[in-house]
Order: sequence, then structure tokens, then C-alpha cells
Amino acid sequence: MKILFYMPHADAAAWLHDFARALPEADLREWQPGDTAPADFAVVWRPPREMLAGRDDLRAIFNLGAGVDAILALEHEQPGTLPRNAQLIRLEDTGMGSQMAEYVTHAVLRYLRRFDEYHTLQNERCWHVLDPHPRETFTVGVLGLGVLGAQVAQTVAGFGMPVRGYSRSARQIDGIATFAGDAQFDAFLDGVKVLVNLLPHTPDTRDVLNARTFAKLARGAYLINVARGGHLVEADLLEALASGQLAAATLDVFREEPLPPDHPFWQEPRITITPHISALTLREDSVEQVARKIEALMRGDSVSGVVNLERGY
Repeated sequence: MKILFYMPHADAAAWLHDFARALPEADLREWQPGDTAPADFAVVWRPPREMLAGRDDLRAIFNLGAGVDAILALEHEQPGTLPRNAQLIRLEDTGMGSQMAEYVTHAVLRYLRRFDEYHTLQNERCWHVLDPHPRETFTVGVLGLGVLGAQVAQTVAGFGMPVRGYSRSARQIDGIATFAGDAQFDAFLDGVKVLVNLLPHTPDTRDVLNARTFAKLARGAYLINVARGGHLVEADLLEALASGQLAAATLDVFREEPLPPDHPFWQEPRITITPHISALTLREDSVEQVARKIEALMRGDSVSGVVNLERGY
């Protein structure tokens, strides 16, 4: 089998070494501009159109991440980017679930215990005890109950706070109050104190974190966005912080990355910024998952993680 690899700014040699060890029978190569030689599979992250367009020999394209919005956006902007007969397959967890759960839990507990406010008081050299948030009313709402969202919801629930989850179709998760579909969206939001976004980025979910959504939350609520920057209407967030409808936000993803130095988010002390690190792609786990799926496809078996191109996940 022939496998093409493309991941900008990565140590390609290390990835290819690990794939060679996992698939010793494979013919592996890093894609370079002008490479049109045959290939059976492509393993990619944010590939250029030139790499994929017209490659009817590809059986599957493995996306080195859980989110496939970037590659689908390329197809939307330039139809024909994705080969007609190739399945698009995303990573499933590969260590990202535990990282995401750690990140979100840290942010939720930081707000529950008001450590963000104590940090401000420290900068002001002010010794002042703040009344704690009541745990029983500190409701956490998780938007998106896929593999990552479900793990985040269950981890946070383990700390004794009420947790809700929302998904497009109905889900049942022990210990989590679940809501589904447009008809239950407002009920899910009503009174939520911490809104955590883990939705896939699709045309239906773009700009979902907007003024209307914020207005349904409890006053003085918190936002944690670890999905995609395109979910957030940035001006609406700043207005919600200015009005007090939101007390603070933790953002790991942005419409433009890296976040430009002159972006107003840098100047807003109630916004915590991290550089898209809530769940990093772990090379060894990712190689193992992709290799096992390639072997299954070579046997003629079906695999999980196949993206529905119409739904976008």
C-alpha cells in the first residue's frame, strides 16, 4: 500500500518513522508540491488542494484531528478538492479526551472557586475573602456530546456540580441531563452558569455563541470555548462582558490563529487566552489508530470515524 503524509510545521520524519514501524509493509512518503504519483491513503492535517484534487486512486483520507472543518471548508470553497471515492476519516480521541477533560475541568473549578478574581486581587495587593459560588447551582452546560464532549461532561460531573449536555440528536449519559435538537436548545441554556462549547464546526453551528445564546444563561455566567473560533461572535462576547451578562471567558480557539497582537481580546482582563492547546494530537496514539484502520480497510472491513460530508462530522 502507498501512503501520502502531509502535516505542515510537524516533524515529518518522526511521523513517518512511527508509521513505518506500525505498517512495515507500507510505502510511505511525505507529499511535496508536484507529487502526483499513485497513493492508496493520505494522512493529512490542513492539506493544500493540490495534494488531493483529482486523486481518484485514494481510498481514504485520514484527518489528523477530530475536527474536519478546515478540509471541508476547502471543499466548499473549491469543489472537487476531495476525491469522489475516498472516505474522509477523523481521529477519535487518541488521548485528546483526557486532555480536554483536564482543560475544561481546570477552567470550571477556577471559576467555581473564584481563582480568576483572586488573581486580580493579588495584582491589586488586596487581601479579601470572596463568598464562594454555591456548588449546587453552579450548572455546567456542555454543547456537543460526541466522544470528547461526553468525557468532559462526565469528568466535570464527578466534582459534584449539576451538568447538562446538548447534542443534535438525543443522547443518554449517566448522571447528565441531556437535551437535543433546536426545540430543546433554549431549555438547555436556561440558567446555565458555565457554558462549555465542544460542538463540531458546521454551517449550522457557526456563530452559535452569540448575544441571544448569552442572554439565556444565568447572569454573570462563564464561557469556555475549546471547539472552533468560528462558533463565537467576538463582538457579542465583548458586549456581554461589558454588560455583566458574562463574568469571564476562557478561549482556546479563535477565528484567526495565531491571535493578532492588536486583537481586543488581549486587552480584556476577563478573557483567558491559550494558544489552541486544550487537546493536542498525540503522535503515537494517532499513528496506532490510523494504522489499525488502514489495516481494516485493506481487509475490506468498515471503520469508525467516517465523516458524513453533509453534516460535517
